[in-house]
Amino acid sequence: MNEPNSLPSVPLADSIDRAIQKIGHMIAWVYVILVLVIITQVILRKGFSNGLIVLEELEWHLYALGVMFGLSYAQTTNSHIRVDLFYSSFRSKTKYIIEILGILLLVLPFISVIFIHSLDFVADSYRIDEHSESPSGLPYRWLVKSAIPASMLLLGIAVVSRLYRDTVLLFKGDNA
Repeated sequence: MNEPNSLPSVPLADSIDRAIQKIGHMIAWVYVILVLVIITQVILRKGFSNGLIVLEELEWHLYALGVMFGLSYAQTTNSHIRVDLFYSSFRSKTKYIIEILGILLLVLPFISVIFIHSLDFVADSYRIDEHSESPSGLPYRWLVKSAIPASMLLLGIAVVSRLYRDTVLLFKGDNA
């Protein structure tokens, strides 16, 4: 382990994580677009006293995409927030057991509930052709809502990769 957040190598999990990280790097470009949209909106609002509702809504949609897909990136890079009052002083095997139990009992059930319920959420939005309540707002609200199941699926894959990694490391040690 070279970096504080890096995880011991497990080839299959490493491959899955790299693929998810590539997706994360592509999705990260929405933040560049978001900054440009914010700058444009500020110039329009402050410079010309005329902000656009469509840009305001686009800001929220872009921010949502970055955050939702950023979850899986954070999972694969082990850069997510954790409260580790005691965790950091545990032996490796104890950490793997805690991670495995946390994934099986907390994370995967949570992701499953969000994923399953978001499918109807997106389908209903598509069925009624949901759009902004503002006449000049964004159409196709189902499109941004579809980021919920897509990002939960990607997060689920990242979490299963971590589950696999921790299980291999628990039984074979850090030299797997």
